[in-house]
Amino acid sequence: MVLVAGTAGWYAVGGDRSTVGPAAGGAGEEVVPLARSMHLPWPSEGQASVAVEGVGSLGTRGEQKPVPIASVTKVMTAYVILKGHPMRAGAPGATVVADQRAADESYSSVETTAPVLAGREYTQRRLLELMMVPSGNNVARLLARWDAGDEKAFVAKMNRAAAGLGMRATTYTGVSGMEASTRSTAADQLRLARAAMEDPAFRQIVATDSVTAPGAGVTFRNTNKLLGHDGVIGLKTGSSTPAGGNLVWATRQEVAGVSRLVLGVVLHQRPGTTPAEGSAAAHEASRALITAIRAGLPAAANRAWGADRRA
Repeated sequence: MVLVAGTAGWYAVGGDRSTVGPAAGGAGEEVVPLARSMHLPWPSEGQASVAVEGVGSLGTRGEQKPVPIASVTKVMTAYVILKGHPMRAGAPGATVVADQRAADESYSSVETTAPVLAGREYTQRRLLELMMVPSGNNVARLLARWDAGDEKAFVAKMNRAAAGLGMRATTYTGVSGMEASTRSTAADQLRLARAAMEDPAFRQIVATDSVTAPGAGVTFRNTNKLLGHDGVIGLKTGSSTPAGGNLVWATRQEVAGVSRLVLGVVLHQRPGTTPAEGSAAAHEASRALITAIRAGLPAAANRAWGADRRA
């Protein structure tokens, strides 16, 4: 079997013809045979989806109906910003001047924000970090206005991007995730995560452990509590009462001597409870999946591919 990881998708050629094609991670796709022997601990509620670079889908669980995704929305916000304003890895990117509205929205008791100062220049990279690491809603809205002139125009760009990625069950109505009317599925968000992680700058940003807000002297830790453990290198949290807890995660695992990117999405954990309770449930469900995959995937791959070579 020859395994290939390309920018157009993850796929396998040769060997077992039931492995997935370029649309890996989508609803209704075939699960790779090796996944059937892994007995993954899928969450008992909500929905989840997992895929492995160069291997394919490990499965999708739960009814794939659109549900609120809270701040997971910001993955698409960052994706659209970086498509319109590409950055090299480690580069500061363009210069953005914070407007008065972003400054006025810097402190809130009802949403997550990050402090910015009106009239101050910020690098594109720092604003993306402030949006993704502490999940600053005001920064997401500032970036949308900077890119498209107003938030409505930017939301239209988000929905066009979703359509281009084949995210047929996804609708964006805002840029931050505050709106419960922004809805998606685990399978759709997995498609987006794969596309976004192809960008080296995006990968660096979501792997950032902490970020300091310039001029404010405030340092924020990443809301993804799995980051830095069990090979986790990202990606994005999101929680609210209607959405429950949500987590898109990325980890790396060696399979047959090759380091593979493993991506997973867990949505709609404990909806109707507090954001803290939902977030804790999403982290726990994701941790269980990651632990099982890292423990079982190498052996499952050796068994499956060894049998294929013998055949």
